[in-house]
Amino acid sequence: MKVVALTAIGHLELQERAIPIPAEGEVLLKIMASGVCGSDIPRAYQTGTLGFPRVLGHEFAGRVEAVGPGGNPELIGKRMAVFPIVPCKTCEFCQQHHYPRCLNYSSYGSRRDGGFSEYLTVPEFNLVEFPDHVSYTAAAMLEPATIALHVIRRAKPDLNDNIAIFGAGPIGLMAARWAKLQGAQKVMLIDIDAKKIEFCRQLGFEHVCLATEQDAVEWVLQNTGGFGAHITIEGSGSRTGLAQALLTCRVYGKVMLMGNPHDDMQIPRDVYDKAMRKELIIASVYNSVYKQMPHDEWVDAANAISRGKLQVNDLISHQVEIDNVVDLFNTFHHRSEFTCKGMMITRE
Repeated sequence: MKVVALTAIGHLELQERAIPIPAEGEVLLKIMASGVCGSDIPRAYQTGTLGFPRVLGHEFAGRVEAVGPGGNPELIGKRMAVFPIVPCKTCEFCQQHHYPRCLNYSSYGSRRDGGFSEYLTVPEFNLVEFPDHVSYTAAAMLEPATIALHVIRRAKPDLNDNIAIFGAGPIGLMAARWAKLQGAQKVMLIDIDAKKIEFCRQLGFEHVCLATEQDAVEWVLQNTGGFGAHITIEGSGSRTGLAQALLTCRVYGKVMLMGNPHDDMQIPRDVYDKAMRKELIIASVYNSVYKQMPHDEWVDAANAISRGKLQVNDLISHQVEIDNVVDLFNTFHHRSEFTCKGMMITRE
């Protein structure tokens, strides 16, 4: 089988490997779609992984081809997305079903080989089933969709809240869609990339701001009667985005920290002072809720995608087969053209 392996920082390579054999409690998944996450780019070109070679990819879906010893043969042929964290199931967080907080976890695409591969073995515990009418590309969008759902769930918006999102990448766009589904009155998207802002308009978002041409803080205040947004979401990973999220949040509002930081996050003194006087709630967001009552966010997001409530396929800007994945990564790394979500696909 073919895989795309990171053999050193900045070097991705198409390789041939043997098809793995599923162990007890595992299935063999034929990968039908695998997405490029924003975190995959610095992992490939800047920070690397814990060891080399490593197959990247933690946003993927596929078809069950075989089951391990004692496995359920009825799973064969089913289409599945994959929760990418493999928990130890014994630490204190796992005992409370906080699997993304596992102290001894493994994870696809960073600590173990991931989805930029033709086949992969996956524990049955990590499978999220989709009905046959859902495309594999939509199923592969489940992981970022759950991250976006988690930030909105953590923010606990009230009906008719105004929400400002700094950073119009795939997760920011899905967070905006979740916010509308949760009853937000006005969802505002802010970015510094003109092509992303134009893409937002094409998707039907009404309130968008190109922050290189407009003062983002003044724009949000103008769109909220001078009060600011009830909830601001920092999804850019930049200190400017953080400062603007703090300045545009209204009194007693909430600031959600979602974006992976690109550098040290520093708050100017005057921004800190203004935020402090608003009695803001600042909350961080990491990953999602999996197999926990009363709301398994993976099941909730999968149901929303399956029922057509959450659109995801229109965010995919690039689709390639495995032979062209290295070129796809280079395109996203060099930003040589507009990008939103890149996807490796397998033709049926």
